[in-house]
Amino acid sequence: MSAKAPRWPEGVARHALASVDSTNAYASSLAPGLTGPAWVIAGEQTAGRGRRGRGWSSPRGNFYGSLVMQPDGAPDRAALRSFIAALALHQTCVALTGLPQSFTLKWPNDVLLNGGKLAGILLESAGQGGRIGHLVIGIGVNLIAAPTVDQVEPGAVPPVSLLGETGLRVTPEMFLDHLAPAFAGWEAEFVAHGFAPIRSAWLAQAARLGETIRARTGTQERHGIFETIDDTGALVLNMNGMREAIPAAEVFF
Repeated sequence: MSAKAPRWPEGVARHALASVDSTNAYASSLAPGLTGPAWVIAGEQTAGRGRRGRGWSSPRGNFYGSLVMQPDGAPDRAALRSFIAALALHQTCVALTGLPQSFTLKWPNDVLLNGGKLAGILLESAGQGGRIGHLVIGIGVNLIAAPTVDQVEPGAVPPVSLLGETGLRVTPEMFLDHLAPAFAGWEAEFVAHGFAPIRSAWLAQAARLGETIRARTGTQERHGIFETIDDTGALVLNMNGMREAIPAAEVFF
């Protein structure tokens, strides 16, 4: 287990709830009164949700957290914060376990532990006129329990838990103590230097880079070599010498 957590980021609020329908929904409700970013964590969610409207299994002891913020810039720039969240999650997991080789990042927004899905990220935003009013970054981490294989989509990466894979028991509060400073550090890097250093750092931890993967968009599925991500965060596949940038897809190995 790692040393004590770094200092909590200045100007960032923290809300800890025993139970909530969804940390993303609660975080969004805080947006009108924000004076700075705010983290929300809950002991349980009664209506947790994942990407594409899927439910998110929410047993007690796992991490359910959301960061709400009011970022500057266009929606496509705000969306790049999914990569910041992934890097912060990776940094947190390595700090808590001391196992850097065990964790990788799956495009677009999952964290893998020993090849299984440990964590997921869900971004939701509101705004008008092409501007972001607020952004909510929802994060779920299987700290002590993971869904069974029959609870996930066929062909998806099988879920795992931190406890099950490493034997380490980490509380949600301890996890947030590391995650919030890690996110703040990568956010500062993004604001100061743009997406380029975030992209490079993410690629250094990418799962299956240089290998053949499948990318599904609706009813279409593409097979190709995962070459890189571009400067918009899109997946770049090499399909028999033809390179294609895919902005959104479900990826299967």
